[in-house]
Amino acid sequence: MADLLSKSNLISPCPHLCLSVSPKKPSTLVGFPSLQFQSLKSSTNRDFLGRNMVLPERQMQYKRGSLLHAQVGLTIGKSMKWWEKGIQPNMKEIQSAQDLVDSLLNSDNQLVILDFFSPGCGGCRALHPKICQIAEQNPDVHFIQVNYEEHKSMCYSLNVHVLPFFRFYRGAQGRVCSFSCTNATIKKFKDALAKHSTDRCSLGPPKGLEESELLALAGNRDLSFNYTAKPVPAPAHEMAEAAPSSLIPPLPSIQRAITTQESQEKALVPAGR
Repeated sequence: MADLLSKSNLISPCPHLCLSVSPKKPSTLVGFPSLQFQSLKSSTNRDFLGRNMVLPERQMQYKRGSLLHAQVGLTIGKSMKWWEKGIQPNMKEIQSAQDLVDSLLNSDNQLVILDFFSPGCGGCRALHPKICQIAEQNPDVHFIQVNYEEHKSMCYSLNVHVLPFFRFYRGAQGRVCSFSCTNATIKKFKDALAKHSTDRCSLGPPKGLEESELLALAGNRDLSFNYTAKPVPAPAHEMAEAAPSSLIPPLPSIQRAITTQESQEKALVPAGR
């Protein structure tokens, strides 16, 4: 019986381990050789009849690899960027310069806040949760996020060179204020919000960006934005100089009108006495 066990391998109950017998080492018990556990990968991959066991091992490796790939894909799919967390329905990230201009022009009389941020800005990241909380408390205010890294050329045209940076727009007034603040100076943001979010009537369509800003965006070759400058009305004195001569009466006619007026005044003086 001992000879039979020494020439063959025993299969353990565990599918990942195989039990083998080593007749060279002294046994710890009288009459029994010592038993050793070997992993299936380090063994000869043969059963007790000498047949190859390659196929089950490959199948196990394939299953393990598929499971690992699925877990990694699931983890990556659930990860969110910090500026995407806590977003409210009244918050939006613009995709282009045209999207920014249209968002301001379609705001009617509501307050619009431009939030310029950068993914690598520590102050922007620390301030983001409070901005989301304020947006939740003010559903009538539109918050437009501008990613500085993705729209760096556009931010240069808008003269934005410090982060985090905010600009407030309101109806026909256009831009009402702009400033930079951090988590420590959040009171500046709250004071501006309380001042410009009060109900008021607009006397015209939303103004949006300034004329100079629109021209700067249109002149930026990195942006696909087209804009035609509005015609500027000429001053009154220039219009008078440009008037045709037919509208100005000749000098003799003016002289006769003055003489007639003086004679009428002289005739009225005796009548008054």
